Amino acid sequence: MPSNGASDSEVDAYIAAFPKNVQRILKKIRGIIQKSAPEAQEAMKYRIPTFVLNGNLVHFAAFENHIGFYPTPSGIEHFQEELQPYKSAKGSVQFPLDSPIPYELIKKIVVFRVQENRKAVPAGSKKKKNPKK
Repeated sequence: MPSNGASDSEVDAYIAAFPKNVQRILKKIRGIIQKSAPEAQEAMKYRIPTFVLNGNLVHFAAFENHIGFYPTPSGIEHFQEELQPYKSAKGSVQFPLDSPIPYELIKKIVVFRVQENRKAVPAGSKKKKNPKK
């Protein structure tokens, strides 16, 4: 699982600050993202766990009554029908802690975002250079 090292402990500390039942949920979400986006780098952005792959991929966070999941506006829009039961906004969705967390849906959203971020790079990336000899 690729990471940048320092943020591993930051994310671990973030998760450890919550009650055990919430820690289990956060660890499971983290694991789903790591498996679904093995090339993504883990970081802390906006004081919440973030995965980065050619830009921000997804963020997640725990709150008193819900888990916040932030797959960007495109992730919300693409899965709007499946996200209908949940409170959502332009780039975020809330999964209530008193209901089952939709882990399979989270996985589908992450896979979608990975494909989306991979497609976005070639068009806008100037990192690859073709040396002419």
